[in-house]
Amino acid sequence: MTAAPSARTEVKRVPERGVYDRVTIDAILDEGYLCHVGIVQDGSPVVIPMLYARDGDSILIHGSPASRMLRTAKFEGLEICLTVTLIDGFVIARSAFHHSMNYRSVVVFGQAIPITDEADRQAALDKLVDTLVPGQVPYVRETTEKEAKGTLVLRLPLDEASAKVRIGPPKDEPEDYDLPIWAGVIPIKETYGSPIADPDLTHDLTVPDHLANFARTSR
Repeated sequence: MTAAPSARTEVKRVPERGVYDRVTIDAILDEGYLCHVGIVQDGSPVVIPMLYARDGDSILIHGSPASRMLRTAKFEGLEICLTVTLIDGFVIARSAFHHSMNYRSVVVFGQAIPITDEADRQAALDKLVDTLVPGQVPYVRETTEKEAKGTLVLRLPLDEASAKVRIGPPKDEPEDYDLPIWAGVIPIKETYGSPIADPDLTHDLTVPDHLANFARTSR
């Protein structure tokens, strides 16, 4: 599904990099796990890094009820801007001016809606955990009522979202291509190391398979 961009989501700087289809947007969101949430609070801009998960046609974020941002959202509703960026490589050009990055990013605008139903909130928390660490929800103990009530969960619809993507080699000035200067792309890959046990483990436990073979995949 490709929706026409809104005035807020339309890519204006290098517009040919703008992408508006949900397949691309969802794929970028599913590969990431860290977003930045921007709000205007008490007349000042605030940007907060948060973990997130995509749940169908919306984004889930969560935090403490003590958070000013989440507390405002719970009682007043909150218009936010949420961004996710994946860096795929450093683009090395023949001039300093044309150095760049290959990246995939998504920007989402909308009102964050609090999830108040207890069962729905627990399901959303399970979705967050299972998205970040697949297979972990059935392994850990159940969330207590106190823990559940001490967590606010917000749902941000993907009704107003767009992606911006840069791929490929550097784009130098035509007269610079004959210069004896190396140019190209240095790829960036995310990898995961071997699990490190908590030194306070009180049992002789082997690492469970879903952690020993940890690899996040698209959901």
